[in-house]
Amino acid sequence: MNTFIRQLTGIRLVAAAWVLLYHTQGPLEVLGVLQIPIFADLLRVGRLGVDLFFALSGFILTYTYMHSIGPRLKGSKTLKFWWLRLARIYPVHLVMLFVAGIAVVAQARVTGNPLDRVWLNPWDFIKNLLLIQEWGPNPQRGWNFVAWSLSMEWLAYLLFPLLALVLWRMHKHFSTTALVIVWVAVLAPLVIYGMGTTDPYYTENWGSTYRVLTQFTAGAITYLIVDRLNNQVNVHKNVHKVADIAAWVLPALVIAGAVFLSWLPAAQSGMTSTDPDAEPLPPYFHLTLVPLLIMWIGALALARRGLANVLATRVAVLGGFISYSLYMTHLVWFGMWRAGMNAAGIDSGPLYAVGVVFLLAMSFVIAYFMWRWIEEPARERMRSWVGTRPTPTEEAGEAIVVAEEKSGVKPSTAAPVPVDDSAGEKN
Repeated sequence: MNTFIRQLTGIRLVAAAWVLLYHTQGPLEVLGVLQIPIFADLLRVGRLGVDLFFALSGFILTYTYMHSIGPRLKGSKTLKFWWLRLARIYPVHLVMLFVAGIAVVAQARVTGNPLDRVWLNPWDFIKNLLLIQEWGPNPQRGWNFVAWSLSMEWLAYLLFPLLALVLWRMHKHFSTTALVIVWVAVLAPLVIYGMGTTDPYYTENWGSTYRVLTQFTAGAITYLIVDRLNNQVNVHKNVHKVADIAAWVLPALVIAGAVFLSWLPAAQSGMTSTDPDAEPLPPYFHLTLVPLLIMWIGALALARRGLANVLATRVAVLGGFISYSLYMTHLVWFGMWRAGMNAAGIDSGPLYAVGVVFLLAMSFVIAYFMWRWIEEPARERMRSWVGTRPTPTEEAGEAIVVAEEKSGVKPSTAAPVPVDDSAGEKN
């Protein structure tokens, strides 16, 4: 049951790139790229890449830790779990927290604008340090803006040992049908909230908390369903065939849903942002697409051909490796790029097009070096402090593929990966 690690690492690239392009809608609009209707509609809901991350995190952590944490709550295992999660997210977060502060000061110096950011204060800095900045009914985001999702992830990590107790018993005693019913019940509050709010960003009235807790839990239950289906010998082959098809159909339905919401008059907020660099407001109701994304995770985990193989290639897996650093660095880099372009007086034309290509290319270059020089070394060091194997399972799987290629053996795009306590640490 460990063959899905590679394609679910690859899907992280999809999620991060979706968010990146969502934040690049302004420059893409200048270039006329958003005149492509379906592409523009899909980018408007690109913030759903974060929701995909939340659900994927629940899936992978349940796969990794349910059997070790679920049977009985133990303080030592819980503390180790929390430390390993900090090792995963905190080094890059800490670096980017300081980089964001320095960048905003430098940007003000270059542009001559005053430092009037409401979040530029010691208390908000402390909340970001503690990863609690998004907790509450109406959070104030600032510093490295995208780190709001880390605050929500950290909340899910703190609660996961208790959730694992429930998941373990569901795994042992619930039928597949019962698991599906619970999956629907968990996502129902999210869909109801998404249909009823007039906030297109879903931050008001505990919106971020709704998102992470429901999606993380639904992702966890998706793993239980996948595990059950994968081990039912009598339906094994048919399940994989259906999953191969569903892995293509479900993202197509998400795209169709995005197009429909862009067309639906009731889904348009009618508000306009005063920030000229802000991306277009997403349509209302786009949280209704989240169940399709979570089902897509399950389909890819069960699939053995088609899109699963595409997401399990070396390029996609490497993209999955750097996806966290890409997510954490891109918005600060965008701000620096905008300041530079404004200072140079370039706002259109061929030079602007070259600048946008440079913007996107450097986003991946910066992410790669952040992953290579900060994220991985710091995580390996922190993991070694608690006696855990420094190299996570996915990297071990990539090493297998590299070794196969060097020896002249054709690599398997869904090669089994050894399972240990570090599996899935790419949450």
